[in-house]
This record gives sequence, C-alpha cells and structure tokens, in this order.
Amino acid sequence: MWWSRDNHARRRPYLTARAAIMRVIRDWFEDRGFIEVETAALQRTPCLETHLHAVAARVTSGDGQHADLWLHTSPEFACKKLLAAGEEKIFSLGKVWRDAEGSPLHHPEFTLLEWYRKGGNYDDLMEDCAGLLRSAAEALDVESLRRGADLCDPYAPWERVTVVEAVRKATGIDLLESLADPAHPSAEILRKAAREAGLRVADDDSWGDLFTKIMVGHVEPGLGMGRPTLLCDYPVPEAALARRKRGDPRIAERFELYCAGVELANGFGELTDPAEQRARFEADQALKSRLYGFSYPLDADLLAALPLMGEAAGIALGVDRLVMLLTGAADIRDVIWSPVETGFV
Repeated sequence: MWWSRDNHARRRPYLTARAAIMRVIRDWFEDRGFIEVETAALQRTPCLETHLHAVAARVTSGDGQHADLWLHTSPEFACKKLLAAGEEKIFSLGKVWRDAEGSPLHHPEFTLLEWYRKGGNYDDLMEDCAGLLRSAAEALDVESLRRGADLCDPYAPWERVTVVEAVRKATGIDLLESLADPAHPSAEILRKAAREAGLRVADDDSWGDLFTKIMVGHVEPGLGMGRPTLLCDYPVPEAALARRKRGDPRIAERFELYCAGVELANGFGELTDPAEQRARFEADQALKSRLYGFSYPLDADLLAALPLMGEAAGIALGVDRLVMLLTGAADIRDVIWSPVETGFV
C-alpha cells in the first residue's frame, strides 16, 4: 500500500523534492512573464495522435441528458485556443490521463507541464528547457540527473542532433531516402535499408512501425548520456502537430529532450495551417481505426483557432519523470503523492 507508514517514509524524500520542483517551475515561468492557465480536463476531443488513448468519462446533466467525453491526454488543444483568444505566454501545470500505459516510466494519471510562446520558435523552447532544468537542479543541489547507473549533467553544453543524423550514426540508414513523398513515406525503401543494416523487421511493418523499431531499439537508448540531448527535426510523418521546416518539406520543427536515456519533453514549432492540420488529423484517425478499431472526433474549434494563433511554439514536459531524474527514483509511482489504485496485478 502506498500509504503505509513504512512505504510513505521511504518515498517521502522524493515527494518533498517534488514539492520543491513544483515551486521552482511556477517561479521560473512567472519570473519570465508567463501566466499560469487552467484548462478543462473533460473534452469532446481528448487527442488526435494515432497511438495515444484517452480515458472515457460520461457526464450527466440535471435533467438526465448524457454526454460521452474523455479526460484530456494533454491541455494542448485548449492552450492553442487561448493563444487564438489573445494570450501570448502561458503555461499549464496539472494532471492528464492516458489509457493503456503502465511501466516504471508511465502512469495512467501524471503531471504534465506545457508552455506556449506566441511569436516564438522551437529554438526558444530549447533555451527554456536548459534554463528550467538547471534551475531545478540548483534548487535541489543536484549535480547530475540520473536513471540507474546512467548520469546526465544539466550544466554541461547540451548536445543537439537531428533525427536523420542520429539514425545514420546508429544504424547507417538514410531516412531521407524513404521520404521523397512525406505524405506517403516508403515502407519498402526503409525496410530494405533496415535489413541491409542487420535489423530484424517484418514484411508487414508500416513505415511508422519501422521508424519506431529503429528509434526505440537503436537510437533512444544512447541519448542524453553524460549531457542532455536535443533530438530535433523529425520527419513530417512523425510530427503531426508541427510545422514543416523551411527549406525542406520532408522535415518538421519538432524536437524531444532526452536525459540519461529518458524522453523528458516534446516540443514544436506549431502548425497553424488548418487545411494541412485537418489532413494530418484525418490520416492519423484513419490509421487509428485500422489499428485499434476506434477513433476520436476532430476538434472543429481547434481548426478554426489555428489561423488566429499566429506563429507560435509549444512544448510538453513530464514533471514526474523530471522528479525521477533529479532524485534517482526508480519507479514513477515513488514520486507521485497518491498513485492510482487500479487493482491490476
């Protein structure tokens, strides 16, 4: 039981560190002119990414009407609408929910920090990450973030590498050869390259399946070792909400932050073209239907808001994972005051 005296005493140093980190986060953003916003957890459209699953909820009105909603997987859609409404520098620090997740690094209910800069770009977000991590480490008097025996020095010069470069270095594969048409990436070309590199792949793997196998098996485990890694410029098929990079329509302005092999944050230069965003959403939901037998409705209000946002950049950072890395906790449940009691064995 998480609330037994012995278990709580074991976890308490992690939890008090968590409280300090939450204060650092709020102070850091408020000192830079951001305003904290709170968004509704119940949504008609919880997310539109292929492999994210939401927790369903039914709301009943006083006269007995029912509305089938979901708990949000992120406050992203609401935050973008707030940018369209006129906000410029906002952050959200609160709970989100995701179904079909569970591991030492995953929990069905977790705390997500998101922030958005109107007029900003993804380079601004990278600088934010560096400043925030160093401030949190200083507040806890921590020299290194750690995951098991793996260490990551947040004060060292950060590594920045593109996905194409990282894949080529780890496997010898040139991803761009399979991306002549980013809307229809070639699984056949990528499968052939993977087999020539000695990787085990299946005949029915899609391009996305192959990309995931390459990243999870050969790229991600080596990221953020010794110093943080900013893995940037993702292929467009793996960046559903990010704008295309100027000068190369195959690549999008998306990056992820890794520390000690752990993915900590995911940021974008925001896509604001409603026609392109609709096409990406529809393609992702069609794939979701094929893979999982269900999909979520499109958020028409979000599509209407996108042109009003202007140029913007936004990012999500997993607070529980940040606490784990700063304290050395081995399991995400150890850094959550009151873990979810699912009853699963």
